[in-house]
Amino acid sequence: MNFRRTLLLFSSVAALASVGGTAAELARPRILGIAHAAFYVDDMPAAIAFYTKYLGYASPYTLPMPTGGELVWIKINERQSVELFPGGAVARGSDRLAHIAVETDNADAMRLYLKSKGFDVPDQTPVGKSGNKNFTISDPDGNRVEIVEYMPTGWTAREKGKFLPDTRVSNRMSHVGVKVGRLEPAMQFYQGILGFKEIYRQSADGNTLSWVNLRVPDGEDYVEFMLYDAPFSPTQLLTSHHFCLEVDDIMVAHRLLEGRPLPPACHHPTPMKIGKNGKWQINLYDADGSRLEVMEPGTYNGEIIPPSNAPPPR
Repeated sequence: MNFRRTLLLFSSVAALASVGGTAAELARPRILGIAHAAFYVDDMPAAIAFYTKYLGYASPYTLPMPTGGELVWIKINERQSVELFPGGAVARGSDRLAHIAVETDNADAMRLYLKSKGFDVPDQTPVGKSGNKNFTISDPDGNRVEIVEYMPTGWTAREKGKFLPDTRVSNRMSHVGVKVGRLEPAMQFYQGILGFKEIYRQSADGNTLSWVNLRVPDGEDYVEFMLYDAPFSPTQLLTSHHFCLEVDDIMVAHRLLEGRPLPPACHHPTPMKIGKNGKWQINLYDADGSRLEVMEPGTYNGEIIPPSNAPPPR
């Protein structure tokens, strides 16, 4: 997809509609939340041990891959999961994030809507082997964004009410983090085309903007832009590309995890700390070094930390 062409087309259609309504736009279907984050892993048994024995989740199903190994689902709640792809040498030394996924209530309409904006989409909406409708596009930074609609006959619906053990450290994925080199094109994609709404932005050093949070238009989950100037190294991508597990009480989560054996291949978690957003958090790392946050939803003292007005890196 030529993203510049897409943005020009988007601007032209919007301009025509505003001056005379001569270009009827297709309505954007609802985007309800973050469906999953998908990562490549080298050692699948170590990854499964991290998510099941340490974090307390269960795997509802797996799927054999044509290139060998199995795709493993880790169920966070009825509508959210983590997908673990057998990465092998393909992912080693490169980006571990395979894609993020957002849930819509009408994948067919979303496909036609995105086609009207100039995106390359399938002629028909595919139904995956898990029984759900899905297709994938890319954002301006090359992050793959999967569009998912859960079908009544899909595996997600089939396993409703199952694989939700009390051992789960969290029952919600509040956000996913993706690399963003230039803020304006990313805003045009997520905000202008997909309808996300900015809810917060902050700077790590007070001089340059570090991240921007945009909430899905029809839910509470959000995407976090991890801004950069010079391209991220593979090591930096391991921590920049991440997802967040929300907990009501960070101390309870800390004690829970302290009482469980950390798989030997995993880096030790960071100590509890208050982030620049004023929220308690702990950073955890899987066997391949990919980061996830455990974070409280509100600030430590109940006061809102003002958003930053620092300029983006570029």
